Amino acid sequence: MRRDDFPILQEKNRNKPVVYFDSASSAQKPRQVVEAMRDFYYRGYANIHRGIYELSERSSQLYENSRERVKQFIHAADIDEIVFVRSTTEGINLVAQAYGRTHWQAGDEVIVSEMEHHSNIVPWYLLKEQIGIELKVIPVAEDGTLDMATYQTLFSPRTKLVTVTHASNVLGTINPIQEITAIAHAHHVPVLVDGAQAVPHLPVDVQALDVDFYLFSGHKLYGPSGVGVLYGKKKYLAAMPPYHGGGGMIETVSFSQITFAKTPHKFEAGTPDIAGVIGLHAAMDYVDSIGMEAIFAHSQTLLAYAQPQLAAIPGLRILGTAPAKVGVISFTIDGIHPHDLGTVLDHEGIAVRAGHHCAQPLMERFGVPATVRVSFGIYNSKEEIDKLVAAIHLAKRLFT
Repeated sequence: MRRDDFPILQEKNRNKPVVYFDSASSAQKPRQVVEAMRDFYYRGYANIHRGIYELSERSSQLYENSRERVKQFIHAADIDEIVFVRSTTEGINLVAQAYGRTHWQAGDEVIVSEMEHHSNIVPWYLLKEQIGIELKVIPVAEDGTLDMATYQTLFSPRTKLVTVTHASNVLGTINPIQEITAIAHAHHVPVLVDGAQAVPHLPVDVQALDVDFYLFSGHKLYGPSGVGVLYGKKKYLAAMPPYHGGGGMIETVSFSQITFAKTPHKFEAGTPDIAGVIGLHAAMDYVDSIGMEAIFAHSQTLLAYAQPQLAAIPGLRILGTAPAKVGVISFTIDGIHPHDLGTVLDHEGIAVRAGHHCAQPLMERFGVPATVRVSFGIYNSKEEIDKLVAAIHLAKRLFT
């Protein structure tokens, strides 16, 4: 799908054509995104929201146009529900500190799943250390789905938040967010969703999902690194004090009193990554020009082609066989350490991720120290999967 839009894929890796299977970590960037950022730096750069000259006004308008574009992309109700952050990680930390630390106390509980990325575990663990909250964990079944029956038993009068990933960065599992949210809301508990892995693959409608917080990062959506989005319902953002202090997030400052800007600007201290936000706009335009339904269908085609071939390799174990998955496959092979397999694949020009994928509790649940992860982007093809399978067979001959 439009591979020619990605100049890096015309380069060589180990003197072989690049096969990039690490989009779950960070996707490659189409020229349209890079050119939008370049053009801004060359022709329109100025700081935002503070200048009274034309360049600054134009720059500010582009920045706020991007906020409106995010609102449309995830179908938020109001532009004031869109906060720009550096990443999904920063957005989760913002909620943990500005909402959780402000409103919770020792003994309050957060429900989190066993399949979470560290960025959706560590911020809540820090609150456990800081104020004494408790973490309750939704188990993961052998097929990589959440144990929904156990989930419903975890609520108590002290439950303050449910926080889950929309799609697992290791298993590929697409979680039933509407069901998870409906159950939580029946207990009057808000829900935060880490959408970093879902947004590049699935159409997302935060109003239909009825989530209270939703987060994603630009760099996984074919956009630049260093920019992300926190969506929050207005009533929750209004209840949160600023997370960072500095310029751009205030109304008045004196040594006796400070008044803060309204949401979302009260959370956006300092000069942001203006070009990154503009690049994110271009990335959303780019994926919409293809169509999220077509992108999802492409990933499903690649999954359906790759999984049976990988599963047929003797000694290969796929972690996560849920019926609903994004384009992610993690696996181990008897007798070959994932790092060794990753090295062999690299020498064949194939880029994969090998390790614990910032999901050590999930690795422990499946009894492995690490896996090899193959993750698909819009630029991948069946022919590249054939190269992957051939390279795995080569590694088996070398190591077994």
